[in-house]
Order: sequence, then C-alpha cells, then structure tokens
Amino acid sequence: MFSNKSAAAFDWFWFLAWALGSSAWCLSAAAEIGATFDEPFYMRAGLEGWRKGTHAPLLRMGTMPLPADVATLPLYLYEQSTGTKFDFRAGDRGTPLFWARATTLLFWWQLLFFARLVGRHFAGPWGGRLAVALIACEPNFLAHAALATTDIAAAAFLLPAAYYFAIGRDQPSWRRRIGLPAVWFGLALFAKASALAYAPLAWLLIETHRLWGRGAFALPEGAGPFTIWQRVKHGLRQYGPWWRDCWRIGPIGLVIVFLLCGSDWQTQPSFVRWAHGLPEDAAGRDTMVWLADNLKIFSNAGHGLVYQIRHNLRGHSTYLLGAMHERSLWYYYPVLLTIKLPLPLLALPVIIALLRPRALGNWACAVAAGLLIYSLNCKVQIGIRLMLPWLALGMVGLSAALVTAWRDAGGPWTRRIALGVGAASVAWLATAALSVWPHGLCYINEAWGGPERGYALVSDSNYDWGQGLRELARWQEEHEIDNLDVWYFGTDPLVRSLPVRPLQAAKMSALEFSESVRGRYLAVGMTYVYGSYAPRTSEVTRLLRGLQPVARTQTFLIYDFTNDADAIAARNCEPVSSR
Repeated sequence: MFSNKSAAAFDWFWFLAWALGSSAWCLSAAAEIGATFDEPFYMRAGLEGWRKGTHAPLLRMGTMPLPADVATLPLYLYEQSTGTKFDFRAGDRGTPLFWARATTLLFWWQLLFFARLVGRHFAGPWGGRLAVALIACEPNFLAHAALATTDIAAAAFLLPAAYYFAIGRDQPSWRRRIGLPAVWFGLALFAKASALAYAPLAWLLIETHRLWGRGAFALPEGAGPFTIWQRVKHGLRQYGPWWRDCWRIGPIGLVIVFLLCGSDWQTQPSFVRWAHGLPEDAAGRDTMVWLADNLKIFSNAGHGLVYQIRHNLRGHSTYLLGAMHERSLWYYYPVLLTIKLPLPLLALPVIIALLRPRALGNWACAVAAGLLIYSLNCKVQIGIRLMLPWLALGMVGLSAALVTAWRDAGGPWTRRIALGVGAASVAWLATAALSVWPHGLCYINEAWGGPERGYALVSDSNYDWGQGLRELARWQEEHEIDNLDVWYFGTDPLVRSLPVRPLQAAKMSALEFSESVRGRYLAVGMTYVYGSYAPRTSEVTRLLRGLQPVARTQTFLIYDFTNDADAIAARNCEPVSSR
C-alpha cells in the first residue's frame, strides 16, 4: 500500500495527530477544572523538594517523587528566575497548577510512544496505530493526563518495563535481558510504588505465556504416568531461568530507585521513640537505642515503599453501586470496569474471540487478564486510576489482536467486520471523550446511564475528587449568591479566596446541621453524599440523601435553606438509609 519511506512518514503523522489532539483535550480540560484532592499536596511537597533538596514529605506519605518533581520543576525554575515564591495555601486560582499539569504530557507522550512500539511488535504498523488511537481518546486516560498526579506516569513506565522484559527473554546479551528491564523497573518504582507489585506480576505472566507457547509444560515423551506433585515440580522447573533473571533485575531496580530518591541522612523519629520506649530491662534495648540514634539513612525509597505495602494490606472503606462498605470488596474492580470503561473496550475481547480466538494470544492480553484476576485481592479501592497501568497493556493487546484477526481472517466478511469494529471503536471513544470534556473524571458509560447520575454509583477519583470548586465559583457568580456554605471532599486552596463559608458537617447532628445552614445555601461535594469518606453513621449524609437539591454542578449538589421552613424540614426529615 505504501513504500517504506511513505509508510514511515504516515506512521509518524498518525502518532503526532493523536498525540497532539489528545494533548489539546488535556490542556483545555486542565484549565477548566479545579485542583483534585491530591494535587495541592504534590505541588507543595514537590516544590519543597526542589527548594530544600528533600523527598521526605512525599516519601512519608508513600508517594514516589518522580511525577511531583517533574510537575513542579517549571514552577521552581520560575521562582529562581523571578525571585517570587508560590504559596499554595493562599488560594491560587490556577495558573501554577495549569503549568504543573502540562508536564504530565511528557508521561502521556511516553505512554503513547510505547503503546505504538508494543502494538507494532505484536501486529505490525496498524497494531501500533490502533493502540495509539484507542488510548489517545479513552476518557479515563485523558482525564488523568490532564492532572498533575501519578497515575499516567505509572502506566507510562510499566509498559516499557514489561516490553523490554518480554523481548529480552531469549537474548544472550546481559544488557538486553537484565539491564534494560532493570532500568525501566527502577524508573517505574520512582514513578509509583505500585510497580513493586505490578512489574513482577507482569514478568511472571509474560514468562508463563512464553513457556506455554513453547510447550515447555508438556510432559516428556515416554516418561510414564506422573503424579500431580511431579507435574507441579516439572512445571516449576521451567521457571528456573526466570527466577535467576528476576533476582538480578529486581535488586538492580531497587538500587536505582534508592539512588534516585536519595536520603536526608536523618534518624527516623518513630523508630527513635519506639527504641527509647522499650522497658529498661528489655533484652537488646541498648542495642536498639544505639541503632535508632545512629542509623541516619532516612527518609529513603524504602520509606515510601513500606508505607504503600502497609496501606495495601490494611485497605479501607469503599463505595460502589450506591452502598458504602466498611471493608474492601473482592469484586470492586471488575464491577467498576463495567461502569467506567467505554462499551467498545468491554466488547472487543468478545468480538475478537468470535472472529479469531487465537488472535488474543499475545502476552499483553495475558498480562491484562492476569492482573484483572489479581485485582480481586486489591484492598485499596479508590478509583479506576489505580488500574491504568494494566489497562494500557490490555488496550495495546486488544488493538494488536483485532489487527491480527483482520489480517488473518479467512474470508472477506470477517475482514470487513474486524475493520468496522476497529473504526467504530475509535469513533465511539473519540465521541465519548468530546462529550464528557472537561469532566473526564466523571465518565460513566452508556450502559450505566452516563455521567449525569454516575455519582450514585461511584465516588472519589471515579467522579468527585474535589475538582469542582472552579465550576462552583462560576455558578455562584452567575446566580449572585453571597450566602453559600461549602462541604466538599477536597483540598483546593481556592476555597479560601471564594466568598463562601467552609463547613465540616460529618460529625454534626441533624439539629446542629439545620441550625448551621439556616438562611443559607449549601453546596455539598457528591463524594460526601454518595461515598465512603463521610462516616457511615453521619446523620447529615443520610438526611441530604432524602432532600431534593435545587441545583447542581458536575460534582456539587446545591441545597436551599434560605427559607426557615426548609431548615425545619431538614431538621425533621426522616434520614434515608445508606444501605
């Protein structure tokens, strides 16, 4: 169809067109929406890191530093060149945040580049092109590419960590088999601690896929009957080279991330308190006290990694399908994906399986399927954003599988169906992205009713992540309301400069609440009415569910208590069960 030169030119034109178009979506959305819950902390801690040369604030919260460092570098350079100093507690209206968000496009372009590379690896040029197009217009990816957070960076580094591991398995070169995967693993950890689990799991699934494809698990001919234990031992022996390589890749990657995170060469206060609090007659007390007082290696990458491991083991409450649960749900992520993913992505595996099942046999699809099973054990259930790294792998694998099904189709109708499915999927996702702009975080697919009522299904970063203050400020200005209370799930410093009264109603009784809001309007973030962050026993949350809001923005429900009768009705309202 094309000469080699023109095909390469078209390939790069395709990539740039989707990268630039998606970047325009992200930048324009970044200018419209307010700060999410996490961004103000990332901005403050990232700038403190540049000013003082420390990653301690980030690592103490289990946040790996790379995304925050990149996001705040332009701001720090601006401070150095102009002598100004940003204060994110003073109610900034968004310019520094916009430029911090713009840096996420570096990770976004990296993600698209490796999606293209891996797609081409599986299915040639069109495998890469379709992967780029699907990811570039998927609403959930776009939503997070418009923010100064960590999730796009996590996906951008997991993809090459998996790719270079896969292509290096049969390489005699130490650099290709060990060195490159180790470097990308270290960078993936520097971006987000979840790589500590995702990368080894991806490597295990890649190796399993490789061994299975080679028939390595088949029993030797003429070996006679094998017991179950013998079969297991035979299978495990096939992983010998994988174990040896991983025991090299893993430590090298950890060394890299420890070096990149650095250390303040201080003691650990909690360790010191614990050691000095030991009983005087406790065995080894003097040794532990000396060690605590002299082990000046903190904070370091281990600080952040251990924090995240503890967080993942502990878990917390969650909200799904209108119900708050005190503990995590094993089915949270499978159900969430049916709500948040566009319908074409949910349908693609089924369609490809009907057209040509073998086309699904690439390692990216295998990794995505394996990590979906792993998600049943994930106890931190705060949004689809935590699944973006393996969703990227899955979308690349499905893109390559569809192109393979089209290329290897046995008849013209199969080829036409595959071509039509690919074109329709891209068009559907692009339309969804445009229709939900700039509120990509609120995307809910059509089968679940779309974004309008999505807040009753999911919360937190799936819908209301505290990003709605700018839109609420515009609503307040348009309606000329000067007696507005705001109770919302967020940390946006803009709230301090708006003519509103912040309200903390979670622990109020219904009577205290009605007295507090009497004669005023109240804007409530949807995560506090439909979510797991307000206490389950909160009278106010249950009460608000039983009242009719007079208006809404994308993430706020607005109630009118200016009439005394309304306040009395609120006080006497029968609370609606939170199920």
